[in-house]
Amino acid sequence: MIKVENITKSYGKTQAVKGISFSIPTGECYGLLGPNGAGKSTTINMLSMLFQPDSGQITINGMDIRTSTADIKRILGVVPQEIALYEKFTAWDNLLFWGGIYGVSGKELHTKAEELLKWVGLFDRRKDAVKDYSGGMKRRVNMACSLLHSPKVLLLDEPTVGVDPQSRNLIFELIHQLNKDGMTIIYTTHYMEEAEKLCRRVGIIDSGLIIAQGTLDELKLQSKVNDMIVIDCAHTPDEKFLAGKLGIDVSVHENTATILSSDSKKDLSKIVNTCTEAGYEINRIDIQKANLESVFLKMTGKQLRD
Repeated sequence: MIKVENITKSYGKTQAVKGISFSIPTGECYGLLGPNGAGKSTTINMLSMLFQPDSGQITINGMDIRTSTADIKRILGVVPQEIALYEKFTAWDNLLFWGGIYGVSGKELHTKAEELLKWVGLFDRRKDAVKDYSGGMKRRVNMACSLLHSPKVLLLDEPTVGVDPQSRNLIFELIHQLNKDGMTIIYTTHYMEEAEKLCRRVGIIDSGLIIAQGTLDELKLQSKVNDMIVIDCAHTPDEKFLAGKLGIDVSVHENTATILSSDSKKDLSKIVNTCTEAGYEINRIDIQKANLESVFLKMTGKQLRD
């Protein structure tokens, strides 16, 4: 459905995107995870044809963005990071306006606008000016506007920035439903938990480069990040004994043993049995699962910054 091949983009002397590539099959939700300034929005702007790449190629549904712009726009929905609504208009009028831009009109437009406002939970507020909406409500209207022409592909650029928890959860549910119904989605974020929750695969982007991509399990293997099992004992356990018995990395500090495991669920019972047989009284067990944050930290050497 989407194929990005070695695209670059510079602004003056600053190269924002430095030759990234990825492909997304029909019906997948793919995440671009990275800090602000990493190149996520620039990539989305090129996919949405707001900017042309300096080099490289982008095809969507088999069509080149340089030669099939009009055809691609008919199947593409975009939810930009900056809210694209007219504040003095009502939500209803915003949908009618953007529907007209997308080429939807008449009874079809009114039916679709009503359906989408109900879907995002704002039909009862449709006659209120957007300027009186909360940030989360504006984001939901923004999403509704992008769906008026029933696109096959949806680009979402940081759609939960500045929203309340209730709106964030609703946006998650809406995106999940769209993807479940077969829509192909690209989702950019700098929130780890969002990418983990919504996306089947993730591309980790930093400083204009995709440094790794795949499922969470694949990224864990690529980065060699392990789960951590922390065992707090009544007395200091023997580090060499545990490492020899378990056959995995163990470090001991005072009364705490930290064990690195590629599969904590599988190894936990063996660890507990070994400690019990050795006479180590266990006070507490804490399992810290490997996640995208630990993968990002391992691969970049830094925390994901806002």
